[in-house]
Amino acid sequence: MYDIAIIGAGPAGMTAAIYAARKQLSVLVLTKDIGGQTLLSSSVENYLGYNYISGEELVKKFEDHLNRFDVDIRYESVTTFAREGDAFLINTDTSREYTAHTVIIASGKTPRILDVPGEDTFMSRGITYCAICDAPLFAGKDVVVVGGGNSGADAVIQLAKISPKVYLIEASSSLSADEALQTKIYAAANVEIITETEVIEIKGLTLVESVTVKNKVSGKVRDLRAGGVFIEVGLKPNVSFLPQDISLNNLDEIIVDKGCRTNIKGVFAAGDVTDVPEKQIIIAAGEGAKAALSAYDLIVGKTDP
Repeated sequence: MYDIAIIGAGPAGMTAAIYAARKQLSVLVLTKDIGGQTLLSSSVENYLGYNYISGEELVKKFEDHLNRFDVDIRYESVTTFAREGDAFLINTDTSREYTAHTVIIASGKTPRILDVPGEDTFMSRGITYCAICDAPLFAGKDVVVVGGGNSGADAVIQLAKISPKVYLIEASSSLSADEALQTKIYAAANVEIITETEVIEIKGLTLVESVTVKNKVSGKVRDLRAGGVFIEVGLKPNVSFLPQDISLNNLDEIIVDKGCRTNIKGVFAAGDVTDVPEKQIIIAAGEGAKAALSAYDLIVGKTDP
């Protein structure tokens, strides 16, 4: 029996684990990887203490810090969990079961799909959802990036250095990426920004060869020749394993109070999977700390469950 089971090991989960371990609690971390979405960031310029650091480097520093503590990390995905008596029974994809007095959900989010013809066909055959993972594979090829938020902008900046032509497709009338990122995009001569436009089909033979887009205002259809498509249209919370009675908002984010408590006694949540606004690494880390401290207070009887 663990004091705390933490689901996920991004900035929120890792910070929660460190804070809980420092309180001398027994801690289990269940995760499919270390780092979460931070691993997908080519550069981080707004984390306190670092003017510039890659996402991979930052995760390594987080991991090194976490490994200083007595935390049981299991690389397993949670399939279900539910209350059993005064604890929680947690099931994973390895058919193992774990029990814990409290649970912190820090499962983050995963990329959304476009759900257009050709997306399934060319998955991993020219379509990718991770620029930092796959950008080097498309050196010398024209590419399409779908999504004008921070992740899309980050992908464009990476690809503009290695691709002859980068098309940035945005459904809205303007980009939503941070101004600093937009400045870099507009300064790149090989980037074409196409707003008020949506992808309607991805085509090719064995690999991606073109992307068909349609202007939402004029209805004009255009085929863009490209050897790669980077889909960056947002993220969805990883909540499929949650109990049915946990409260979610209309975006399927877990609703938490200022102490990261959910509506279920003994269950806390932190990071991008919650309804806390502004999904940032530093905010996720802070929320992870809060969740661990709230769980500790509950365990030692400082708060009324």
